[in-house]
Amino acid sequence: MAAPRKENVKELILIATEELLKTKKLSDISLAEIAGCAGISKGTLYYHYKNKNDILIDLTDKYLDEQYRDLLAWTEDASKDTSFHRLIKYVLERDVATAGMRLHLFYDAMMGDDAIRKRLLRRYEEFARVLAEKIGERTDSFSPDYFAWLLLVLSDGLFIHQTLGNSLLDIPKFIRQSETYLSRK
Repeated sequence: MAAPRKENVKELILIATEELLKTKKLSDISLAEIAGCAGISKGTLYYHYKNKNDILIDLTDKYLDEQYRDLLAWTEDASKDTSFHRLIKYVLERDVATAGMRLHLFYDAMMGDDAIRKRLLRRYEEFARVLAEKIGERTDSFSPDYFAWLLLVLSDGLFIHQTLGNSLLDIPKFIRQSETYLSRK
């Protein structure tokens, strides 16, 4: 008798890979490890993904889609204060809190994975566009396009300093100071 078929096998593979990425680089993880962690056979994994790069591409999309949806949901929630300075705080806190997966994406993009690099650049363009739109809805004190890119660059810089363990930069305090400063504009 055949084993019962698992639903959402691709999701199991992505979850397993995310778990493994918490402690290892993708290059140090084998497909056998991913299959084992997902509770599936290597053959089943190969049916859905031909290589780790394909898994990383799906993880990239999953991660960036979630960030995008969360940003839209937050900015469109009428019960929340989504003013300009609160938007800045939200984006910075969210980006710093979810830095782990971005670090893997950046690493692979910088090590020559052109598919991940192109996907990240395309998604940056999307995020910059929606951030500029949301900033433009909340203030006329700043250039929305410029400030959207400034915010994206700042959030990347903060997560790099967090990853480095920079004790000279109190990131939560920096974000609070940024919010306070921008609330006066």
